[in-house]
This record gives sequence, structure tokens and C-alpha cells, in this order.
Amino acid sequence: MTWLLDLTPDEWNAVRLSIKVATVAMLASLPPGILIALLLARGQFWGKTLLNGLVHLPLILPPVVTGYLLLLTFGKRGPAGAFLAEHFGIVFSFRWTGAALACGVMGFPLMVRAIRLSIEAVDRKMEAAAGTLGANPYWVFATITLPLILPGLIAGAILSFAKAMGEFGATITFVSNIPNETQTLPSAIYTFTQVPGGDEGALRLTLISIVISMAALVASEVLARRVGRRMDIE
Repeated sequence: MTWLLDLTPDEWNAVRLSIKVATVAMLASLPPGILIALLLARGQFWGKTLLNGLVHLPLILPPVVTGYLLLLTFGKRGPAGAFLAEHFGIVFSFRWTGAALACGVMGFPLMVRAIRLSIEAVDRKMEAAAGTLGANPYWVFATITLPLILPGLIAGAILSFAKAMGEFGATITFVSNIPNETQTLPSAIYTFTQVPGGDEGALRLTLISIVISMAALVASEVLARRVGRRMDIE
């Protein structure tokens, strides 16, 4: 069974890159995720249903379609991609940053939904009470709302991370499958399945993917429970 832990340098690179991409995707998604969740939970505006549909569209679109749309938009010849490359030197297509963008887009609906449900469960009377004491809305959100939605925020972040770890279709369409640059765990597993004698490598990376994803989900549950107990005590 020692062969299960005997990873090649390329396999280790795929593991490290997957964790890096998933972490960056999760952290970059948090600020807009909180904002969009707040708008959907509390906002009353024209186009709210449309916004909700756009946010959740990656869940129902084929991942390849999402990846192709990202390529059209953020590719070197795309409107956003050309602008970012020319003015800021930021390139997404066929780079690991593009893999992070694709993973962030695919995991965004899961993050927003978890945070939105937490916001909707907050007792508005507590926020109103803080407001009557002279606190401005931003301070109320930072000191009352944010701590109350922390379990949902953690759950949404971990779900986004786990989704990013398993993302394949949008990533390979947008940034291809380049070893040491865009080859994440799913792409590496796919590569192993296409070559003779690649079964052992595919199995090793599959088991590692399962372990990392399960560890993330367990950590999410433990953190959410601890935060919940601490809030109950306070």
C-alpha cells in the first residue's frame, strides 16, 4: 500500500496547485459573495430575480459552457481579458489565475446560497435595537449581523473550496490542462485515465481528492458548531 503515498513530482505539483487554486478562489469570492447574499436577502429592487438567476446559472449550465463563456470574456482577445492585460498586466487564460477564476465562478452559487440563508435567519429586531442606540448601518452589520451569520459564512466558504477542488469542465475549457501551471487534481486524474498504466496514479490522486474534500467538510462542520456554541454562551 506504500505506492498510494509515493507521489511523483508532477502529482505533488497537481495537489499543491489544486489547494492553491481552491484557496484563492474561495478567498476572492468571499467579499462579493457577502455583498450579493446581502442584496438577495434584504434588497428590494427591480431585477432581483434576474440577479438571483445569474448567480445560480453556473449550477445548471454545463461546466464547459461556463468555461467557454469565461474564455470569450477573459481570454486575451475578450473584452475584459484584453483590458486587464493591457492596463494591469493581468492574464487569466491558460494561467493558474484563470483556473482560480473558473473555480471561483463555479463555487460562487454555493457560497452565496449558504450566506444568504444565514442572513435571512438573523433576527432583525437585534439590528434595529442597535440602530436605535445610534449605531450606523455599517457598524451594525460588522458587530451584529456578521457574527450571527458566521456559521453560514464558514459553511459557504468551505463548500466553495470543496467545489473548487473538484472543478474540471470549466477549468479545462478556459485554461486547458498544462502541467505545473493549470493541471489541477481533476485534470491530472483525467490525464492518467487516458494513458496506459495510469491507473495507479489516477487512484492515488482520487484518494487524495477524497481526503482533502472530506477534511474540508469536517472542518466546516466543527468550526460552525464551535462558533454556534460560543454565540449561545455569549
